Amino acid sequence: MQPLANEIKVAISSDFLKAFSMIPHKQQSKVREFLEKFRMNPAAAVINYEKIQQCKDPNLRSVRIDNTYRGIVLKPEVGNVFLLLWVDHHDKAYQWAENKVFSIHPETGGLQVVDVQQAAPPSTADTEDQQKGLFHDLKDKHLLQLGVPEAFLPLVRGIKNEDDLDRHEAVLPQEAYEALFLYAAGYSIEDVLREVEKQEVEKEVDTGDFIKALENPDTMRRFHVVEDALELAEILNAPLEQWRVFLHPSQRKIVEKHANGPVRVLGGAGTGKTVCAMHRARHLAQNVFKAEGDRILFTTFTRNLAADIRENLRKICPVDVLKRIEVVNLDAWVSQFLKKNGYEHTIVYEDDTRDCWTNALNVAPKGLDLPEAFYRDEWEQIIQTQGISSGDDYMKASRLGRGRKLNRVERKAIWPVFEEYRAQLNEKGYKEAIDAIRDARVILQSKGSVLPYKAVIVDEGQDMGAEAFKLIRQMIPADGSMNDIFIVGDGHQRIYRHKVVLGQCGINIKGRSHKLRINYRTTDETRKWAVKLLEGRKIDDLDAGVDDQKGYKALLHGNPPQVVNLPSMAEETDFIVKHLKQLESEGVPINSVCLVCRTHGLLVQYEAALQSAGFTTYLIKRSAAENRSTPGLRLATMHRVKGLEFDHLIIAGVNEGIVPLQMVLEGQDNPLAVEENELRERALLYVAATRAKKNVLVTSFGKKSRLI
Repeated sequence: MQPLANEIKVAISSDFLKAFSMIPHKQQSKVREFLEKFRMNPAAAVINYEKIQQCKDPNLRSVRIDNTYRGIVLKPEVGNVFLLLWVDHHDKAYQWAENKVFSIHPETGGLQVVDVQQAAPPSTADTEDQQKGLFHDLKDKHLLQLGVPEAFLPLVRGIKNEDDLDRHEAVLPQEAYEALFLYAAGYSIEDVLREVEKQEVEKEVDTGDFIKALENPDTMRRFHVVEDALELAEILNAPLEQWRVFLHPSQRKIVEKHANGPVRVLGGAGTGKTVCAMHRARHLAQNVFKAEGDRILFTTFTRNLAADIRENLRKICPVDVLKRIEVVNLDAWVSQFLKKNGYEHTIVYEDDTRDCWTNALNVAPKGLDLPEAFYRDEWEQIIQTQGISSGDDYMKASRLGRGRKLNRVERKAIWPVFEEYRAQLNEKGYKEAIDAIRDARVILQSKGSVLPYKAVIVDEGQDMGAEAFKLIRQMIPADGSMNDIFIVGDGHQRIYRHKVVLGQCGINIKGRSHKLRINYRTTDETRKWAVKLLEGRKIDDLDAGVDDQKGYKALLHGNPPQVVNLPSMAEETDFIVKHLKQLESEGVPINSVCLVCRTHGLLVQYEAALQSAGFTTYLIKRSAAENRSTPGLRLATMHRVKGLEFDHLIIAGVNEGIVPLQMVLEGQDNPLAVEENELRERALLYVAATRAKKNVLVTSFGKKSRLI
């Protein structure tokens, strides 16, 4: 029988996918067979719908999958709409459905799932409590606007404080909980409605129109209309990778926004910035820039992140769309571009230039007695950042924030060091990355519009320098282009040495800035621990403003990170081995656990000890995407783990002198430089901890780091 796609809509819920993922693999094949028949024609006679006795929702039905399993389906009285809600053993499926009611919210128009058993009003003791409720100053109409179901108004009225609100998180619709949390965090009712992207809805919401409800952003965060067999198969192949299908309304608005210029998206760890960037790339390639020759450039700072993003885009993009999205880290793009244009230099990095610095420092004036770190920082932060190429320009350069002041005589005395360093680079045919980026921009300026890109997507924007953003601006000149540049980032996760002001790079984001606040990855206990690492420190917003984490919240809960200090490395390793064996005994796959260290050298030591204890290990490399099908305990440095996530995380060797790394802090005579370096070290620990979805173990031996 042919699909009835034009007449019937079949939607699948996020809860169904979670339930499907818990079914043994042998039984999953039977569920798949049923789902394909169901998708083709849910009204077919072979599908036997049965009423569920004592069920609170008269529209719920059970469907037989085999002798053991039952599916739960919502079939409204009006309209050809079928929603797959749950799958489980016979009795458990009925128990799940018994107290569930599915209804369209009369104010928001979103389809909500409510457990009416949980909507009981406060007890008499609570009612007699004289303490005002947390939401006492909000009228019922305001609570309804925020998405609170009418049946839950008494419960919400009884909430006394934020801890009480957290206890009710699981029973409230997600959009209602998020909105209430933001209000409790100090936002006005108007600000909350704006933050949670509440759209204008018709004055009279048709609470019987389920087809229209499926198009509502709040509904789309938990229900997805399945279009064809291939899409259904791809969804079922990775039921827990829900980012591929379900987007938060704030994410969806950003992804589908028609922008008159560059867009910037900020958000704490785990808020789905990279997910937004990937869906944005797909949206532009699929719906906006659709010509055969149109290209979308998706770029980021490091090779490994580009590799991971490339793999994930394959999961959400059709082949014809994917081929028009080019994913490459910026340095690799620059290198390829320059080679095509006859560039003869070799692009080098800090480790490659040590001999050049050694030779250059031979001409340093002895009387000033400046350390090597001063010259390197002066070169990077003043000369390279400002594009200085002559002694005269250096005399006029602003050195604001450098701490150590230099008069004209001192500047003239040290300039030969920088001249010699550049001469050493030229003699070897070297160019630093920032010079190569600058040269690429100059070539583009001279050639005009020679690139096929209609848009550039930038991930981890906080780690890009000013020259990088100037180059990106030159890739698509500011000539009124729509949807041209899309940047996601978070200054709290800046682990490299760059800080920029987008407006000074020709990228005007005024009126096109967004903030994501809901963390979907970590537990709130891990989030709180990580946030404290950066507490009290000013974090920039990539455009000369200050970013904060007001309203930043995780929806998952668990144990706080476990912090353990042992006398010796051998004892620390023994503790880690016992921890890993305990996880294995609980059925945790070892490839869902990652051990992270500050340096590669330290990581190698733990690797040897863990292999001796019988564990297979898998080192996550800089240049390749992680292959999750390969067995073994994951090992990574703090830099490499960025952009990844794991169920369980172990951060090992968090000792004083290692975190923060002593060699990064020493040799500085500028207090501001020391402060910035320590901030980056704190950010590294913040990044590492927030890779964990379930729990974090932080270990050290001897003297533990002052950061913990």
